[in-house]
Amino acid sequence: MRTTISVIKADVGSIGGHTMPSARMLDSVRSAVSEAIARDLMVDGFVCHTGDDIAIVMSHRHGKGHPDIHGFAWDAFLGATGIAKMYGLYGAGQDLLVDAPSGNLRGAGPGVAEIEFDLLQAKHRPAESFMVLAADKCGPGAYNLPLFLAFADPMYCAGLMLPQMIEGFRFRIIDMDNTAGDSIIELDAPEDAYHIAALLRDNERFGIDAIISRSYGEQAAAVSAQRLHSIAGKYTGKDDPVALIRNQGIFPAPEELLSPFVKAHYVGGDARGSHVMPLMPVPLNTAVTGAYCLPIVSCIGFSMEGSGRFTDAHTDFFANPAWDEVRRRAQQKAIEMRSQGWSGAAMLPYSELEYGGFRDTVGNLVKRFQIETGPDGGGAEPGSAVVHAAR
Repeated sequence: MRTTISVIKADVGSIGGHTMPSARMLDSVRSAVSEAIARDLMVDGFVCHTGDDIAIVMSHRHGKGHPDIHGFAWDAFLGATGIAKMYGLYGAGQDLLVDAPSGNLRGAGPGVAEIEFDLLQAKHRPAESFMVLAADKCGPGAYNLPLFLAFADPMYCAGLMLPQMIEGFRFRIIDMDNTAGDSIIELDAPEDAYHIAALLRDNERFGIDAIISRSYGEQAAAVSAQRLHSIAGKYTGKDDPVALIRNQGIFPAPEELLSPFVKAHYVGGDARGSHVMPLMPVPLNTAVTGAYCLPIVSCIGFSMEGSGRFTDAHTDFFANPAWDEVRRRAQQKAIEMRSQGWSGAAMLPYSELEYGGFRDTVGNLVKRFQIETGPDGGGAEPGSAVVHAAR
């Protein structure tokens, strides 16, 4: 049976600043999902939040990019936005960047990750399990390093040496600076591993769009790698990517996929989307209320039965006490980086400052710079310079 999993996530309002959506907002989206299941629009659905972002996880039979599924998610977010406005919550409708989407929400603001596959019909895939990574307060390339290590480095994923994975994986990488359309390159690991790394080192420009098994042609991962400020033309909030990853068997196991997150690696994000801070793994439905506002990521796991329904329970991967030590280390790394304040590597460079006020401040100062030259065109002596305004 041809089945699609769609994950669509958006920030449409939160309590007391950028912290978390209200219970009324979440109840509104859950009610909409229940109604959609009842009228057979989707087979199953699940609603959660990470920081101030609401995520809808859906299974259905309509394929990727279907206007009915995307339209449903848009309407559900509009309903939550209405509640946010009613109660004066912060950033109501922030990620809804267009008045009327064309049907596919890619490029309209919400993060979208989708995979279509034959459910339980292949000998190499007798059971279907998958996980959803949802991040808040970070840029679109936040998963570049962890997914590279999980799908291309046997030091993190020993399963890559097994027969079902030893041929490697194909990385579809998107150039997020190209606003004319999805600009994609496909590179194969392990042969192109250095080329893949050369691109993925730049989290703000290049991101993983999808990862495909070279042995079986099955898609393993989908990531919502798009930059909101490239879409909107101005800062609207960090991109807060979502990732959908199938696991086990012909794909890496959950522990192999999650082990790179022990690094709490540095990403662009944090307050006003302009700092460089460690990514902290957190339990599902965690609010952004800690010191500073560290970039955070949650991870939820599902299994699916033959009809496309999720099993009656889910796994909250980062709720395990083993991750408490990683959270402590992430906080220590954050304190050290934030102690450097606005200087150098502690903040994103001017070209990546997504908060409009910072760019306006620097831009207005740049206009006031002047080139000083002496009468003969050489260096000027103090007090005798002829001043020319810089372009």
